Amino acid sequence: MASAQPSSLATVLASEEEKLLACVHCGLCLEACPTYVATGDENDSPRGRLYLMRAVEEGRLAVQSPAFESHIDRCLGCRACEAACPAGVEYGQLLEASRAEISRAQRRPGGAYGLLRFVLRRIWLKPKRLRASFTLARFIRDSGLAKLMLRTQLARSISTEFEFALTLLDSSSLVNGESYRTPASRGSDRVPAAGRMPANRPQDASAPDIGAPDVGSSVLLFKACVTEGLFQRVNEATARVLEANGCQAQAPSGQVCCGALHAHAGELDGARTLARQNIDAFGDSDAPIITNAGGCGAMLASYSHLLEDDEKYKARARNFSARVRDIGQQLEAIGFRNGAAIGPERTTYDASCHLLHGQHGSAASLQMLWAIPKLNLALLKDTDVCCGGAGVYNLLEPELSEQVLAEKLKNIQASGATVLATGNAGCHMQIAAGARLAGLSLRVCHPVELLDESYERAGLYAESGPHH
Repeated sequence: MASAQPSSLATVLASEEEKLLACVHCGLCLEACPTYVATGDENDSPRGRLYLMRAVEEGRLAVQSPAFESHIDRCLGCRACEAACPAGVEYGQLLEASRAEISRAQRRPGGAYGLLRFVLRRIWLKPKRLRASFTLARFIRDSGLAKLMLRTQLARSISTEFEFALTLLDSSSLVNGESYRTPASRGSDRVPAAGRMPANRPQDASAPDIGAPDVGSSVLLFKACVTEGLFQRVNEATARVLEANGCQAQAPSGQVCCGALHAHAGELDGARTLARQNIDAFGDSDAPIITNAGGCGAMLASYSHLLEDDEKYKARARNFSARVRDIGQQLEAIGFRNGAAIGPERTTYDASCHLLHGQHGSAASLQMLWAIPKLNLALLKDTDVCCGGAGVYNLLEPELSEQVLAEKLKNIQASGATVLATGNAGCHMQIAAGARLAGLSLRVCHPVELLDESYERAGLYAESGPHH
């Protein structure tokens, strides 16, 4: 296997030199940065972190400096600053390079960061071990053990961090205290067979169907490790919705984790290893690669940058990245069908940061909700602001994550919504866990789950044949 030279902070800064020099220090990034808003500390802003990066690159500050490590660690990596920056500084790449420099320095403290490094290297890079870990996690969740430890406050007696981690896990299956009921559990889960469209038509006159789309378009589904491990229902809903709109969805068996957690933690070699495996698994066809997790989609779309120095894979990586689409973007591109009304519950939408800033697909994701007639949709204030989840940031920097989450929950409560749709598994768990601990009654789901329910009610899924 070809090995690419790992990107260093100096190399990335050099490639960004023109954009960095173009920065007029206008400060527009400050108010866009959730950590700066929460702390008021310039060093916790994108501009401040760029100063620290330049100081390290110029030798004025040691990479092992506690100040450099702490302020880089405290970044959510939401990339909202990129949207606000008139100079076009690609901050996300600089952040990953900075964390890679910290990782190389081998001066990470123990505790949570030491555990993260172990998990990323020893479990996340090993598909069998990762699958076994998610099997154990589902057992803890589905057996009621997690619920019991939370209800008896045993988890809290261990630590508030453990309590929140367990709540994150439990929230992956909870909707207002009950397991989410998929179409399969409601007894109407028939997915249209490849090459055959559902026979029934929508019955809701207020939702005119655009007509059965052409059959035969092939797409490849990226299942994502957390989504498949804890939210398999979202992948199943995605496949049903795609097939109802004429897309035959297949999931390559050799796919692995996207590498986002590795990249965000500075483990770029691990991210590259996973990227190469995914490129091999998905091949070099023109078939779109469909994701339903904003964080994963943004990472897959960045493979062209991640492997730009790999002579063997760089051309294939460019092809791969160009094919990546969020489920909302795919449906928008092909033109998709309306469904039927699903009920009067007030619903709101929160944008996944990486779907918004990495894939620029948040508006397309929202369109899935517009396809549901009579949906009681309420706009959410600051929907483009991070929820504080940011991968495992909520476990590594719990205090700052909690501050950011508290503002999000306040806006959700003000909207009056009892249902919140978001296009990323991490955001789902973060908001659902926070809502539960705050005593809010809130059902959190993926937009495609609501569209899936709407399609089922509209009769777009065939009723004949055995149920799955």
